This record gives sequence, C-alpha cells and structure tokens, in this order.
Amino acid sequence: MILHDYWRSSAAYRVRIGLNLKDIAWKSAPRDLRTGEQRAADYLAIAPQGLVPALDTGAYVLTQSLAILEWLDETHPLPAFLPPDAAGRARVRAMAQAIAVDIHPINNLRVLKVLKADFGAEQPAIDAWVRHWIDEGFAALERMAPDTPFLSGDAPGLADICLVPQWYNAERFETDLAPYPRLAAVVSQARALPAFADASPDRHSDAG
Repeated sequence: MILHDYWRSSAAYRVRIGLNLKDIAWKSAPRDLRTGEQRAADYLAIAPQGLVPALDTGAYVLTQSLAILEWLDETHPLPAFLPPDAAGRARVRAMAQAIAVDIHPINNLRVLKVLKADFGAEQPAIDAWVRHWIDEGFAALERMAPDTPFLSGDAPGLADICLVPQWYNAERFETDLAPYPRLAAVVSQARALPAFADASPDRHSDAG
C-alpha cells in the first residue's frame, strides 16, 4: 500500500500507526504541506480535497483518516481497533472523534495559515489558540478516560491512535499537560509499542 502523507500531519500519523498495528507493509509518498504539494493537479486527481492522508490500496484510493482506519479494521480484523460490543464501540468512537473532529480540524495548518494571513493573528496568539482547543478537548477526555491501560481498553485501539498524534501536537505547542495524568499514562504506554514509535514524525524519512 502507498500512503500519501506529510511527516507532521496528525491525520497521516494516525494512519501510519494503524498500518503498523495491523502489520501491513506500506510505503510513504510524501506531500509537503508547507509548499502546497497537496494542491498539485496529480494529487487532486486522487484526493479531491487536497488533504493528507490518502491510502492507495492498489485497488482504490481511500481518504479521511478515520474512514481509512475503520476500513483497515474491517479488512484486517486483528488486532481490533474497536471493542466487540456496541456500547464499547460507541464509547471509543466518541473519544476518537473528540480529538479528530473537535480538536484537530481547527488547529491544523490550513486553519492556522488563515488566522495569520486573513485575520492578522501574530504567532503568540496562534499558539494560544492551539493550546486553548487542546486544553478544552483534553480536559473532557481526561474525564472520559476509562480505568484501563488504553483509552480503547486493555489494548490500543481507535481512540489511542488518535490521542498519541494529538499529544505530539500539544507538546509542540508547549501545552501544559500536567492536568491530564490519565491521558499521559496512556500515551506513555502507547509510545513504548513499536507500532506507535515507528510511526512517530521524528522517525519519518522526511522529518525536518
């Protein structure tokens, strides 16, 4: 499989983790978001939104990280990203979406560029914006987190796959993470696993 990604994209980071957890061989096709490569005509032909990630399965191209992760779970059932019961699946999806739908979209690069270019926001204000929404989301997740090793249960799953990249972003923007000890414990355990460690932006071939 070929993953069109960017080394520091949270959404692409999620899919790298998912592919690694499923032990699926894949290759990176980097798209540098800083230079606008994601808006090139050849890429828009396969990913009309001009966003990363996009996963070329060999048969078709998938976009949107959560959709890709659920496809991976349906086509490669083990290890499962979601619990076996309906209530458990809803709970894990809720935590994943609290990150991927509520925190991440208003803090991604294209939004921050608009804040600066169209609304005149200076970098300190942009950094404060990012931290505000991370804090609001993490405060809720800290309350939602179950008393299990991972957000998804005894093994990492969809919610953990979303949490670790967002935690990386929180660190980048120097967010005070002390108020979130339960989340910190989950992140620490996840990062100790090769599937998460190998997907880290710092280990990406385009890092820098």
